[in-house]
Amino acid sequence: MCLAIPGKIVSLKGDGVVVDYGKEKVEAKIIEGEYKEGDYVVVQGKIVIEKVPEKELKQWMELYK
Repeated sequence: MCLAIPGKIVSLKGDGVVVDYGKEKVEAKIIEGEYKEGDYVVVQGKIVIEKVPEKELKQWMELYK
């Protein structure tokens, strides 16, 4: 089992994004959906699979601490 942690999109070009996790940055691809810089997303297998709503993000970050 793996744990998917939300990261912040810091760069967006076409269907490619760079997601910042604080200690590392990961390149990923958008398959579907609309995203913008500043959105928090979950990435698996270098594919953006979902956007994390702000309310859920705050809860996630509290659990992560």
